[in-house]
Amino acid sequence: MQRRNLKHLPALALFCALLGLRATAGSPTYAIRDAQVHTLASSGTLPRATVVIADGKIAAVGSNVKIPAGAQIINGQGLEVYPGMINAWSNIGLTEIGSVPATNDASEIGDYNPHLLAFTAIHPDSEHIPVARANGITASLSVPAGGILSGQAVLLHLDGWTVNEMAILERAGLVMQFPSLSERTVSGGGLRETRRQTFSERKRNYERRVREIGDLLEAARHYSRARTSNPSTAVDRKLEALIPVVQEKMAVFIQADTARDIKNAVDFARKEKLKMVLQGGREASRVADLLKKENIPVILESIVALPVREDDPYDARFTLPRDLVRAGVRFALTSPSSSDVRNLPYEAGFAQAYGLSHEEALKAVTVNPAEILGVADRMGKIEPGKVADLAVTDGDLLEIRTQVKNLFIAGKNVSLETRHTRLYQKYLNRP
Repeated sequence: MQRRNLKHLPALALFCALLGLRATAGSPTYAIRDAQVHTLASSGTLPRATVVIADGKIAAVGSNVKIPAGAQIINGQGLEVYPGMINAWSNIGLTEIGSVPATNDASEIGDYNPHLLAFTAIHPDSEHIPVARANGITASLSVPAGGILSGQAVLLHLDGWTVNEMAILERAGLVMQFPSLSERTVSGGGLRETRRQTFSERKRNYERRVREIGDLLEAARHYSRARTSNPSTAVDRKLEALIPVVQEKMAVFIQADTARDIKNAVDFARKEKLKMVLQGGREASRVADLLKKENIPVILESIVALPVREDDPYDARFTLPRDLVRAGVRFALTSPSSSDVRNLPYEAGFAQAYGLSHEEALKAVTVNPAEILGVADRMGKIEPGKVADLAVTDGDLLEIRTQVKNLFIAGKNVSLETRHTRLYQKYLNRP
């Protein structure tokens, strides 16, 4: 049986090689000519430049770029070119219709599921993906939810037949809902019987949860040493998943909002030597000095929201990005809901309207998320060698009236058709 299988290896190798040649041949070269190019790199904004795309990457950028023979030319006069936007927090591909359970695969039962991968649950045919693309978003982090350790997030390109084609990072980081001391309401057993937890109850629950997380991380350290010294040690999937976490090789997205919870989370991460990224950060500006000192980046929830505290100014959420920039804290803006990922540029537009510079607003949805997610070596800017994720628009990317004319994901000029446009055409042409 083994000999018979080996006979087919040369043919299989030839078949794979031909597939590779076909894929290479099917990747055209593009030149976007005479456009205003916002590189967000050291070259800044080029008023009239050409961007050459070849083999899925940016081959050249500049005013005097030679266009390769046979390249498909896109006339960029009157158009602007931006790096594709990266949404650093969402459940896109995991949730289709929030109120229909059968279309939701974002959470799992149990409090501690570090071994679960959002990658395995992504639905590439989600109708939300092309809608997000049509607004200039080329990549998104999709995260699991539920429990304390929810699982591992996946960073996706928003194009591909399968999740394997879409995945940029299959294991982009562990998601942790950090225990909170904030006041909560608990059920008393009846439909209307609820009561507020006392502080002593909250403190007791908080300490128990923190102790459980710490014990699990310590168990992962012991397990790692055991597996290293004796590879035949029985595999524990949960502890196996935590090995890169305790070795500081994997980011931990710790969700916390209040200043007190953020301080507690930072103290815990320091003690456990975790590679922390703060997610949520509603009151991050109150502890900005601490975040800067510990070099902890922040992935903000939507800033287009009302304040929570009664004594907060009405624009407390709108001005948060401005305050973080002034404090020297690196952050990314997001539009978390799968159906709202398309609103990412307007999150940045709001931030600009409330004190953030235009360049910083652009960086908050391109350069900064690429750096925070560990892919800045290949994404976030327009410069040679980077993956060709580009949005070609007829105006300012953050302006609601702007239309995306072309979108490139990994060098592919992707379709801008959506369920919205299909329905528009259907009913526009009805008898």
